[in-house]
Amino acid sequence: MAETQAVLSTLTKRVDVVVIGLGFVGLPLALSYSRKGYRVVGADINAALVAELQACRSVLLEEAEGQSIQDIIRECQRKGTFFATSDVGSAIRMASSIIVTVGIPVKDGCLIFEPLDQVVDTIAKNVEDGALVLIRGTVVPGTTEERILPMLERTGKRLGRDFFLAYAPERIAEGAAFREFAEMPTLVAGCDEESLVRAEKLLSQIVSAPVVRVDRVRIAELSKVVENVQRDVNIAMVQVFARMCEAMGVNASELIECSNTHKRVNLLQPGPGVGGFCLPNALYYLEPKAEELGVDLTLLRVARNINDQVPSLIADRVMLEMAATQAPKKVAVIGLAMKDFSSDARLSPAIAVCEKLIEAGCTVSAYDPEVPRSLPYHQERLEDCLQGASALVLLAKQRKVLLPTAIELVKRMGPNPVVIDTRNWFDDPNAAAVGLRVWRL
Repeated sequence: MAETQAVLSTLTKRVDVVVIGLGFVGLPLALSYSRKGYRVVGADINAALVAELQACRSVLLEEAEGQSIQDIIRECQRKGTFFATSDVGSAIRMASSIIVTVGIPVKDGCLIFEPLDQVVDTIAKNVEDGALVLIRGTVVPGTTEERILPMLERTGKRLGRDFFLAYAPERIAEGAAFREFAEMPTLVAGCDEESLVRAEKLLSQIVSAPVVRVDRVRIAELSKVVENVQRDVNIAMVQVFARMCEAMGVNASELIECSNTHKRVNLLQPGPGVGGFCLPNALYYLEPKAEELGVDLTLLRVARNINDQVPSLIADRVMLEMAATQAPKKVAVIGLAMKDFSSDARLSPAIAVCEKLIEAGCTVSAYDPEVPRSLPYHQERLEDCLQGASALVLLAKQRKVLLPTAIELVKRMGPNPVVIDTRNWFDDPNAAAVGLRVWRL
């Protein structure tokens, strides 16, 4: 902490932007401002994460204009436009604008407000000189005005005098954060007119796409949740279509490709399930307000249940394919991330598939070079993952993973091996000729 204070003290009283929360959203957002020349302090209570960033290390798979996020951190630190700290209170006191990217975690369908409440409480105690507070996390509609604003005013400070408050949902896709922060149209709403003006100006510094003013904060909050729920429902629908295709002996991806030739149809791709922080949690941000207002969300709950069940369906398919040859229950898994080309394993359906297979008595070995190794079955080398396996399950693509040919797989795996391909990734016309069975979602 002494070192942190020493570095902070070298900065002037005010910095342009403080970003609180340096995860998959906050870090590329902070660096987006830093790359434009603004002085940015990134604040996070995770001291270990801050130390990694100070050493120019990050597990995020983001890049901009050919630069990795690690190189961007290094360059911004060298130019003095980015500094990471775990001293959140001191950072807030220096801020002209504070952007909060801390979200509301969900556990077993229950919202956990404590992380966001702690941040807001720290802001309330430290915000100075009429700084702007911009919320960029996914929240229950109404949270900014009904929960955050009263907390900020609890210390006697007042909106429009001591601070300004606005909300702007983030819409990025992991792996394309820098580009989408710039090119994705951005909604913004303020708790008063001056808050709106200031937030619009702040966002316009990095957004080349339209910054769209929204009349009411709760509309912007609701829009973010609805956007996520729409994709959750779309994926649930194509999962049902995939089961239909399986029963009919046709490929679901071919069906979707055909259907999407219609200009008003946009079916997403099925896979091993829906993961990450946003889509699986979206329903639970709607439920409290829906219950308060007496709105029926049956359709959305059904869709969520369908997506929750997919990892079990994939695990059942693996067991069925292995049972056909009475092979040993050893399964190799490639891809542990929550989606293709990601290092994010939060609520990953791939991990859920592995857990279902282990519960069924299988020995599981997994390989994913981008996801930090924290699971006992996560192997460092692909060779160790494949050795002697009866089934290979492809759950998430990674650019660093080059799939072996069919003949190489047969040599490395056990007798009568099978590939269960949930991503339509494996394409080797010689598979059948060398005795490799391939099942595609």
